[in-house]
Amino acid sequence: MGDAMIVRDALERDAEALAAIYGHHVLHGFGTFEEVPPSAAEMAARRAAIVGRGLPYLVAEAEGQVLGFAYAGPFRPRAAYRYTVEDSVYVAPDAAGRGVGKAMLQAVLISCEALGLRQVVAVIGDSGNAASIGLHRSLGFQHAGVGKGLGYKHGRWVDTVWMQKPLNGGTGTEPDAPGLSLG
Repeated sequence: MGDAMIVRDALERDAEALAAIYGHHVLHGFGTFEEVPPSAAEMAARRAAIVGRGLPYLVAEAEGQVLGFAYAGPFRPRAAYRYTVEDSVYVAPDAAGRGVGKAMLQAVLISCEALGLRQVVAVIGDSGNAASIGLHRSLGFQHAGVGKGLGYKHGRWVDTVWMQKPLNGGTGTEPDAPGLSLG
């Protein structure tokens, strides 16, 4: 992509692009287990919920076109999970393989580290999703397990691959930040 691509905070005005990119993955892939593409209004609400928690929700853009989006959301709602987030990365089909996902995920990880978080989990749809598994591996995520056939989509059972990356020393020390507000 070179110098033309920027990674920036996603804005409300990006909702149509977010819905189009995500909708493609809902309809044609296994990276999400949703089966009905959400509307632009729903994507705007989802973005607002993430940003409202102080978490990163980013887009990659080149020449005014949104090429993808990535964010970190709460891993689970229980208080003990307040130092752990789950990342999500979606790239427009015509921008795949051009470094878009890596640039966005790197920026998400930097933001999460700055927040004092300790773990980032990737729950990747489809054990055959070599692009996402490779992306996460290239940024230091380690394989944490596979859930066999946890979803049924596009006429077949689909695995989930769990990967994990520690931040800020991971579990080596006590947390020094308050963590996410999960209430």
